[in-house]
Amino acid sequence: MSKDSAPIVICYDGSPGAARAIGAAAKLLGPRRAVVVDVAAPITPAESVATISPVVPSAAFEQENTEEASSVAARGAQLARDAGFEAEGRAALGTPTWEGVVTIAEEIDAAAIVIGSRGLDGVHEFFEGSLSHAVAEHARRPVLIVPPHDDR
Repeated sequence: MSKDSAPIVICYDGSPGAARAIGAAAKLLGPRRAVVVDVAAPITPAESVATISPVVPSAAFEQENTEEASSVAARGAQLARDAGFEAEGRAALGTPTWEGVVTIAEEIDAAAIVIGSRGLDGVHEFFEGSLSHAVAEHARRPVLIVPPHDDR
């Protein structure tokens, strides 16, 4: 598959920034195949406390988180189709999240990864982390980071 016909990966978590990234990708990368991805944690910090109980198996949380990620990815895929992409949604479980995104991009030999940015300042980025920067650092392909809307 040539890079001109290779699909792109679009990260989508349901946020306005992720929806903005879909719009930017449509303008810049044109109509093509897209895999819209939501990567969820197998078990959230709150759920990890519940797994201490022998009554609640961690597999139940993993299934619930996968289903939620599938729903989010499907909504993102619909937005991408509305923007002109031939899009499919795909959910994954992974920690750290960047690793799930990069793995999917490698699996489908994506031409690029598209991701929105929250626009965190240095202090917040240090403490909260930046998924967009982690993806860009670890991906072995182009990454389009779409900044948040500037209200100025």
